[in-house]
Amino acid sequence: MGLNWQQVLERARRIRVAVFDVDGVLTDGRLWFDDEGRELKAFHVHDGLGMKLLMRHGIQVAVITARRSAALTARLRELGIEHDWQGCESKTGSLEELLDRLGLEPAQAAFTGDELPDLPAMARVGLAVAVANARPEVLERAHWRTRLSGGEGAAREVCDLLLSAQGKMDEILADYQ
Repeated sequence: MGLNWQQVLERARRIRVAVFDVDGVLTDGRLWFDDEGRELKAFHVHDGLGMKLLMRHGIQVAVITARRSAALTARLRELGIEHDWQGCESKTGSLEELLDRLGLEPAQAAFTGDELPDLPAMARVGLAVAVANARPEVLERAHWRTRLSGGEGAAREVCDLLLSAQGKMDEILADYQ
């Protein structure tokens, strides 16, 4: 289903909320547990800065994930991400509720996923993104795919795409010079 670059940019210009799955997108998909059964997660710092840049430039950020994790809660708090949908049985239902709360249309949302449970939400949004190491069925149905794998900066690629398409990168670069 991949779109040509101009179609991807056209869709990216309309995005007002970027929604990310967690395991396999913001992480590499592996589950780590310590000796006491506490879950550990590794997040890429580039993804975090990308999400902060989105929020600074008017694009909301949300996570929708089937699992609950104290590590994820701590990371979202650290980044200032308020739209935290953990333990979702239906990612599409959570997406619809998020859009309703924000007063947005599905065409104004991007969803980045990697696995079969992400497909219904991806089918509902204006820009469906698959990370490079997503399942083949997810890659086939995405509008665009990242070059990097989940947990290795793929979410930053999505952030950069949205910011570039919306003409924000020059302003961002000027802030750092």
